[in-house]
Amino acid sequence: MNYTEKTYYFDYDNPVIKDIVKEVEHLTSQQDIIEQLYLKVRDGWRYLPFNIGLTKAHFKASNIAKKPDGHCIDKAILYIACLRAFNIPARLHLAKVSNHIATERLEKVIGTNELAPHGLVDVFYNGKWVKCSPAFNKELCAIYNVDVLDFNGTEDAVLQEYNKDDHKFMTYIEDYGHFEDVPLEFIKDTFKSNYPSLYERFEGQDHITV
Repeated sequence: MNYTEKTYYFDYDNPVIKDIVKEVEHLTSQQDIIEQLYLKVRDGWRYLPFNIGLTKAHFKASNIAKKPDGHCIDKAILYIACLRAFNIPARLHLAKVSNHIATERLEKVIGTNELAPHGLVDVFYNGKWVKCSPAFNKELCAIYNVDVLDFNGTEDAVLQEYNKDDHKFMTYIEDYGHFEDVPLEFIKDTFKSNYPSLYERFEGQDHITV
C-alpha cells in the first residue's frame, strides 16, 4: 500500500492544490504542517452535506478545492491530497454515523438520521495511524453549540459525541475501514443500499441533491 501516492483523486500536483499547500511550505515541522493543513481544510470550505456526487470528477481533490463547500468525504479527500503533497501518509476512512441534532432537512428526504458513508482521514505520524475529521467548520460548530474539533496528528479527533449542552450529537454506528484511494463504487453502493429510493430517483445523473 502506498499512502503518499498521487492518484486521479489525490491529484496534489494540480496547480489548485499547489496553491493551497504553498501557504504552509515555510513550516519545518511535520506536525505543524499536519495541523495547519487540517485547519485550512476544516475552515476554508464550509460543510454542506446536501450535494452528493456520483461521478469520478466530483471526488477529485482539485475539483473539490474549486468549490466553497463540500461534504465530509469531499473535505477528507482534499485534506489527504494536501498531506500527500508533503509525503505524509494519509488515507480515506469510511463509516456510518447517526446525527442527532439539526437533521430535519436530511431526515425529511432520506427518512433517517443515519448518514453513510461518512468520510474521515487516517494520518500516519510519529509511528502510528491517527484518525481525524475536518468536516465541521468552526462557524457551523458555533451554530450547533458543539466544540470545534482540533487535530495535531498526535491523537484521534473524530466527530463530537455530545454538544456543549451535553445532548447527543453524533454516534458512530459502523466502521467500513480504510482505503488507499477513493473507492467510488463502494461509496455509491453504500449510499444505494442505505437510501435505495433516493438513489433510484437520481440514478443516471451526476449528483444527488438532498
